[in-house]
Amino acid sequence: MPRVGIISDTHGLLRPEATAFLRGSDFIVHAGDIGHATILKELAALAPVTAVRGNNDKGSWAEAVAETEVLQVGDVFIYVLHNLAELDVDPVAAGFQVIVSGHSHHPSVEERDGVLYVNPGSSGPRRFKLPVAVAELHVAGDSVQARVVELKVDGADRLSRETR
Repeated sequence: MPRVGIISDTHGLLRPEATAFLRGSDFIVHAGDIGHATILKELAALAPVTAVRGNNDKGSWAEAVAETEVLQVGDVFIYVLHNLAELDVDPVAAGFQVIVSGHSHHPSVEERDGVLYVNPGSSGPRRFKLPVAVAELHVAGDSVQARVVELKVDGADRLSRETR
């Protein structure tokens, strides 16, 4: 059963707790606000990465990252974008079973009209009192299950050397 690790809003901080959670994934999805190309390289060392550009991803490295992506795992089609408010396709008509987004920093899993909407929340620097979280999908044929996992992290937010 393939496992898709989902992360978003790292903002240049790839926490060891997030890396540990994603280890063992067959695929990794990053739903934007990556912060630096180094984050994608570190994730790619764990599994193939599908990433989208967020509103805070700037510079030449970010221009190479698309605003939307599609990932097929088994018989499941996953549409990835950063800001759910910018969804410009009808997921049901387009045949998507999962929509992955970030941006809000609020982790959630919700099913609407047979489509699973997953936001892993933010795994980067803590914002307000929102949890630091990631998510995962488990795919079996055309069936998919999702869950959000809140990470237990220390108080220190250590940015990668390149973003300091």
